[in-house]
Amino acid sequence: MAASGTFAYGIELAEVVELQQLGGIITKGLSREPMDGNPAPRLFETESGMMNSVGLQNIGVRAFVREKLPALRAIATPVFANVFGYAVEDYVEVLRVLEDAEGVAGYELNVSCPNTKHGGMVFASDPGLLGEVVGAAKAAISAQKGRPLIVKLSPNVARIQDMALAAVEAGADALSLVNTFVALAIDARTRRPRLGNGFGGLSGPAIKPIALRMVYEAAQAVRVPVIGLGGIATGVDAAEYLIAGATAVEVGTANFWDPQAPLRIACELDEFLKEQTIANAAELRGTLRFKDNL
Repeated sequence: MAASGTFAYGIELAEVVELQQLGGIITKGLSREPMDGNPAPRLFETESGMMNSVGLQNIGVRAFVREKLPALRAIATPVFANVFGYAVEDYVEVLRVLEDAEGVAGYELNVSCPNTKHGGMVFASDPGLLGEVVGAAKAAISAQKGRPLIVKLSPNVARIQDMALAAVEAGADALSLVNTFVALAIDARTRRPRLGNGFGGLSGPAIKPIALRMVYEAAQAVRVPVIGLGGIATGVDAAEYLIAGATAVEVGTANFWDPQAPLRIACELDEFLKEQTIANAAELRGTLRFKDNL
């Protein structure tokens, strides 16, 4: 799957990527009203990844339904709308608009946003707040339409297991993790941050070992599908996430330098399976083995 924030709204890449071959597209995050995002510079390439402070710039959910969704409906690939807000009511309103539209296969909640009604505490950092927003989102979704609710967890917490359990208990049908790590890059000559907004989110190969650990811990804690992401750039990377317990994977940062990365990675995963004489990728899921003394 193509991860949110790295693949635009999906349809913009139709001329360079065979979208129908993707397992799924997660749209750029959608908010209640259009947002301009953060001041430039917004991206900074690190030694083994990148930092971004885009600020969730987007055209707003109504413009998405009007301008982007009709073209997305024409392709067979499932489209998942990434949803965010700064209060529970924001999430509910975005979902209400999307529920009235055709062409959305499901939703991914970005809960790495500060709740302005609770002093800026991030939804994903507190089990109670997380349960509140997930429960409200689940209630806003029609059971008849059968659109699953994926909750995208933040890695900026002490115990990912607690957040995974809180999300599932509140109604999450699946989890995706991890989102970016809060980070800071400094220009030593100017003594100023490299990003216009100061702090940014670190992603790419640098975070993969930590993300793998968190995916393993979450998959051990819950019984819903876990979607792994964080630094996936090769088919073997994808295999590692499946071994850790993921049911599926999302490709994110790699899309910035190679928009066809999800398709290439899928082909590389197929080659890995053939090399290992494994008939189906699902056979890898949750097969991580620790030594007896660990």
